[in-house]
Amino acid sequence: MTAVTDEDHGKGDGTGKPDGRADGRWDDGLIARRAAAAEAREAEETAPPTPAEDDAEPQVEAYAPADGPLPTRLDALRELVGLSRARLDRDTLAEAGRVLDEAAARQRLSSRHTVIAVAGATGSGKSTLFNALAGAPISDTGLRRPTTSQPIACSWTDGAAGLLDRLAVPGRLRRRPHPGPAAFDEALQGLVLVDLPDHDSAATEHRDQVDRVLALVDAVIWVVDPEKYADAALHERYLRPLAGHAEVTFVVLNQTDRLPGEAADLVLDDLRRLLDEDGIALGEHGEPGATVMSLSALTGDGVPELREMIGRFVSDRTAATRRLSADVDAAAARLRKVYVADGRPGLGERAREEFTDRLAEAVGAAAAGQAAEREWRRNASRACGTPWLRLWRWYENRGLPGSLDRMGQALTPPEEELTARQRVEQAVRIVADDAADGLPGPWAQAVREAAFTGAQGLPEALDELAAKAGTPGASKRGGGTETGRSTVPQLGGRPPKPPRPKWWPAAVLAQASMTLLQIFGGLWLVGQIIGVLEPGLVTPALIMLAGVVGGPLVEWTCAAAIRGPARRYGQDAERRLREAAAGCGRARVLDPVAAELVRYREVRERYVTVTEFSTTGR
Repeated sequence: MTAVTDEDHGKGDGTGKPDGRADGRWDDGLIARRAAAAEAREAEETAPPTPAEDDAEPQVEAYAPADGPLPTRLDALRELVGLSRARLDRDTLAEAGRVLDEAAARQRLSSRHTVIAVAGATGSGKSTLFNALAGAPISDTGLRRPTTSQPIACSWTDGAAGLLDRLAVPGRLRRRPHPGPAAFDEALQGLVLVDLPDHDSAATEHRDQVDRVLALVDAVIWVVDPEKYADAALHERYLRPLAGHAEVTFVVLNQTDRLPGEAADLVLDDLRRLLDEDGIALGEHGEPGATVMSLSALTGDGVPELREMIGRFVSDRTAATRRLSADVDAAAARLRKVYVADGRPGLGERAREEFTDRLAEAVGAAAAGQAAEREWRRNASRACGTPWLRLWRWYENRGLPGSLDRMGQALTPPEEELTARQRVEQAVRIVADDAADGLPGPWAQAVREAAFTGAQGLPEALDELAAKAGTPGASKRGGGTETGRSTVPQLGGRPPKPPRPKWWPAAVLAQASMTLLQIFGGLWLVGQIIGVLEPGLVTPALIMLAGVVGGPLVEWTCAAAIRGPARRYGQDAERRLREAAAGCGRARVLDPVAAELVRYREVRERYVTVTEFSTTGR
């Protein structure tokens, strides 16, 4: 005995009544068939024309969504993609670009129509349900699998040609509903129903068509049967990824006439459980979400209720808007990992100060200040010291090849230059890591690249700015070595001569007076010794002793007086070099890093705008 399925029962006149019982009368002969044909001709003459294909002129009413967040979200998503193209790869932005393209294409088409696809697995009875909703045997049903090989569309009103062109439904597969209650239902005016091939078909091209059309329609009716309603292919490939589209999703448990007693309710409850595990919000108790119900397309049980729900859905004319909004939510959810940071990334004042401290240390600002202070004291000692001490120092520094002063002017050894360069690189690496901490991967990489790119040539720039700042030794250095390795400012060479305070001439005059007293007293004693002058050792000895003691006393007094000015001079030299290093580091490293952070904040604000009015809570 051959089993009869609901598809077999639907075969024939498409009304769901077996063996030719199209209107409740038994077709048992030629006379009955002629009578039926006459009635059909009379109905066609009185009913409005129903073309087999949608040959109406292209619609002129473009999609115009009501005032709401969708236009703002689409604009923000468009700006987000534009600002991110230089930072994110094409594959990451591909889905967002597709959503924008499809939204633009849908907005150019009719807003009076709602496109609903009927999808399901092999043998689920979706074509039978499609015919029951259309009131005519539009889609083939039968035992042969797959029965539906191409999308078939049924449009209740004119003007849907552009929408069907977008779905690539051939003209020969565009239909109108059979004249009757379904065709003239006011609530269904504007409905475009599309019967899809089986999503689990053995033919790859059929599955490809299902995936393509599902991405373009405004809503979808998933038809499941008691045997395969829990099929993993359906839940993992379609329902779970489209969980955010619950408001434009109908899930219909078909073939309930095959379930005895309360089995239909049990299966329906289990179906709701699976949908809940998939993350699909169920529209129960008036809440927004997916519509879940049971029916039998074969017997017609539950079909009027489904038709009524579809009518209310179509009458709202918000399906396209809700579908596009759900698409934006899905695209935003995929982009979350590249836009949402952990914590509050950025460059704080402390990180900037630490970066400046490290650059100052690398450039030798503290050592330069100490050298400047020593040079100040050395110059004061030369100016205010005794002539005999200056003569001795001149003798030591008279330019012999091995003198200490010449050795002090030698360039810093390459090992120390390399250490200074490493300090600069370390400072840049630390500030880049601090700025990128918590950022999503692509933006953290962009921040580091900006820092390292700006750091190229930073040692040379520090050297030049140090020379302009007039720091000790900066003007004595070259820009590199014979091997091409660039250098950073070091403490090589003699510092520039510091300015003299106003009291120095008085100190010099006092020191000269003490020297003259020494000379005068000495000559007086010599004259007495050789007999030129009258003997009297006390007076010339006291004069000479005053000069001998007074010279070091003046030098000691000047040394005490120059401590404060020398310290301030050294601090000023350190400050200038520190400011030069900070300005160079800010221009080459901190500013580019800050620009990248500002760019990230801009795209983050756009992303917040995209997700702020999410309809799915994602």
